[in-house]
Amino acid sequence: MVNSETAYAKINLALHVRNRLPNGYHELETIFAFLDAGDLISVQPGDGVTLEISGPFAEGLSTSDNLVVEAARRLVEKSNVTRGARLRLDKRLPVASGIGGGSADAAATLRLLNRFWGLDHDVAALAEIAKPLGADVPACVISQTCSGTGIGQDLARIADDDLRQCTALLVNPLVPVSTAAIFAAWDGIDRGALGSGPVITVARNGRNDLQKPAIALVPILADVLHMLEQCEPVVARMSGSGATCFALFDSPAQAKNAETRCRKAMDGIWTLIGKIR
Repeated sequence: MVNSETAYAKINLALHVRNRLPNGYHELETIFAFLDAGDLISVQPGDGVTLEISGPFAEGLSTSDNLVVEAARRLVEKSNVTRGARLRLDKRLPVASGIGGGSADAAATLRLLNRFWGLDHDVAALAEIAKPLGADVPACVISQTCSGTGIGQDLARIADDDLRQCTALLVNPLVPVSTAAIFAAWDGIDRGALGSGPVITVARNGRNDLQKPAIALVPILADVLHMLEQCEPVVARMSGSGATCFALFDSPAQAKNAETRCRKAMDGIWTLIGKIR
């Protein structure tokens, strides 16, 4: 048994915010896609549920007030589990960065413990268990290209053969961004629904309605996006509520060249290259 699971980095190829809801969430339409890289969750037998955190972005993270622990405890509750788990999070992705982060960690924890404890929940059942953990967690459980509506939890798999030929470059200026602050800064204007057609066409013709308010709060994002657009990608955009921006390229070599250009042009950035899974 493999006692580890990757928490795959998430990108929003497009994110159309349609309406503010009374419960504080927003009605939206999005396309989730996932890279073949991310944080790593591992598990060993233990008493109760415990968590250790290491890695380049571990500093300041709580080992008790953490979505990994919440996910494990929810699975215990929903599955009448009597065994424990000693979990370790290798935090490789920046925190508060619009690429899944804690949501992907929680989702990976559910997949890992489902296997480790021999629970045999299918992916759909795990996604349902994940719903109270956060708007993005069910999509991160699936970790395959899908559309999301409602608050992002009404999910449908979509054909992505064209997308999986692409290599993604992620660039983050290492400025944490508050999701709540970015959504609060959205101007409330519904600019219309996602289009239809092949997923890359939909992505190209789409938008991220949070990109403009995020740039207003974190101006360096405009520089990151400008730099990526100079590299002639298939599409470049901010992911989620930021601050990570992404660009899709037709080949790994193009993505690597773009990463080199970005690192020469901008100091103190974080980058990641990965294939769409």
